[in-house]
Amino acid sequence: MYRSVPCIRVDGDRHEHAVHEVVEEVPYALFINGRHAMTSMMSPIELEDFVTGYLFTEQVIKKAEEIESIKVEKNRISVITKNLFKVTGPKKTILSGCGGSTSYIDADKLPKIVSDFSISPDRILHLVREVLTSDLHGKTGGIHLVGLAGADGMITIAEDIGRHNALDRVIGHGLRSGIDFSRTLVVSSGRISSEMVRKCLVAGIPVIASRGATTTLALEVAEKSGVCIVAFARSTKMVVYTHTERVTGLQATEVPG
Repeated sequence: MYRSVPCIRVDGDRHEHAVHEVVEEVPYALFINGRHAMTSMMSPIELEDFVTGYLFTEQVIKKAEEIESIKVEKNRISVITKNLFKVTGPKKTILSGCGGSTSYIDADKLPKIVSDFSISPDRILHLVREVLTSDLHGKTGGIHLVGLAGADGMITIAEDIGRHNALDRVIGHGLRSGIDFSRTLVVSSGRISSEMVRKCLVAGIPVIASRGATTTLALEVAEKSGVCIVAFARSTKMVVYTHTERVTGLQATEVPG
């Protein structure tokens, strides 16, 4: 996940030789049933979770059992599915990507969230703090963190140089573990993009929370589809943008005009 790299530390007038931990960024070419699907820059861990989540959120598979095999050879990941003619998902409109890849979506065919899941503000803040407790992030300062959580607590946390890759990893883990996504939320260290909302929509995850910001397109997609977006979740504060009914106990006062 990281390597110790020689450097010179500068602190005012003080300069000293040192080493610093730097996260690894590795290119992986993904081949599905013999055809090149994409190449992405990512962290070299838990690749089976990533592949499962990626194929699912790109609508290549509908369940983990549709994957026959996953083989990793150096910088190549080869996947064989039970449907050998399945290569890529349906044609979609380009949305933001991360980690050297792009994803697509047909905005007119957005799935809708079917869930009555809700969660308290205190619980959201607790889960954000839990996700951000990372030794790797503390050492390198260069990793994104995404968690998948339910009412009973954190299910899994993934670390990657790209937050979209990390999201695919936790979705893949949930898919392989038989998790009911309609009773979960995603917690992220980074900005909530339209692509993250799309991936959660495919999985049926009703809430996304982050210590970071969001984008206008993410909000538009979330509002139309039933996703609650919570951003800037820090200390005792947060901003709830869409489907606020999914955050319990909110009693907002009117902002003076």
